[in-house]
Amino acid sequence: MTITAAADGSALGNPGPAGWAWYVNDDCWRAGGWPHGTNNQGELMAVLDLLRATAHLRHEDLHILCDSQYVINSITKWMPGWKRKGWRKADGKPVLNVDLLKELDRELAGRKYRFEWVKGHAGHDLNEAADERARAAATAYQQGVAARSGPGFPGAHHAPASVTPGAGGAPAAGERPQAASGEPDLFSQQDLTQPETSQPESTRRRVTRQDTTRKEAAPEKSAAGEATQVDFTQLDFTQLDGAFDLAGAAGQAETAPPEALVEELERELLGPLVRGDIGRTAVLLHPDFLEIGSSGRVWTRDAMMMALEEDPGERTDIEILGADRIGTGAILLTYRSYARSGTTLRSSLWVLDGGRWRLRFHQGTPEA
Repeated sequence: MTITAAADGSALGNPGPAGWAWYVNDDCWRAGGWPHGTNNQGELMAVLDLLRATAHLRHEDLHILCDSQYVINSITKWMPGWKRKGWRKADGKPVLNVDLLKELDRELAGRKYRFEWVKGHAGHDLNEAADERARAAATAYQQGVAARSGPGFPGAHHAPASVTPGAGGAPAAGERPQAASGEPDLFSQQDLTQPETSQPESTRRRVTRQDTTRKEAAPEKSAAGEATQVDFTQLDFTQLDGAFDLAGAAGQAETAPPEALVEELERELLGPLVRGDIGRTAVLLHPDFLEIGSSGRVWTRDAMMMALEEDPGERTDIEILGADRIGTGAILLTYRSYARSGTTLRSSLWVLDGGRWRLRFHQGTPEA
């Protein structure tokens, strides 16, 4: 069997935010990048990651489509001479991108491969697909959001790469553009590094079935500065400034397909204006709402509402994966969220309650 794949790189500004990608088909591709790199480095990294992704099939022929003469010549013509000269060029100057080239030399040992030059941006399907993904990764690093890494190669163990342009360690596909100390929960903005004991008691203790029927009080300062307790269940949310239109919400189940409505409501909850408005979150979150956050923390409705009002955070971009009906009054929404700290797979269970859809349960799992 011959594995045919296109490999490509991209750099915005060259040098600048850089990306790389290899592509076999829509179910078999990978991409990644760096905050700063060159187009040649992206091209080399795409080939290197392809070799690593197919290492478990090293006895198969590998047909690599590449629009970079630099990459093809470096590997097939110049590399033997560079190695003999201690990785120096004929003029005695050090070879550029030597770390990437050394890694390529190691991965190529014992492999059966051939390169084919294809003209870039000329309508070649595989090349265009690889170019699009490499450019998307570079753009993600430029914008400071997580680069989409792709499904990878079936059966492969996609370990992190070990080379960075000019440094000695490369990011794995989809590596986070900025170092993050932890993945925040969906609705809270707290960080994984925050000590567990620093959370409110209602947030950090284990919630049982009996607990979900009992509303916990959220601490609040009185005018005298003393701590008081506020029971959210006793508040008249219709009197709050900017409160959600309860009359409209009561009839919302009849105005749109349930799946589309639930998706829109989920997106609404991801907006900082809604998240910071207790009146709206009180309507959108079910009284028995529970979240197992991507940080592993458990959140009740009251604790979540209090945290959101204090810090609504920033809007989160999402990619809907599915909206499935579970019976007549429940919809399971699954999606991927994108943030500076990386991507997270999320699921939300929406239930029909009193004629309106409300979020009953949410869970998030950071992607590797």
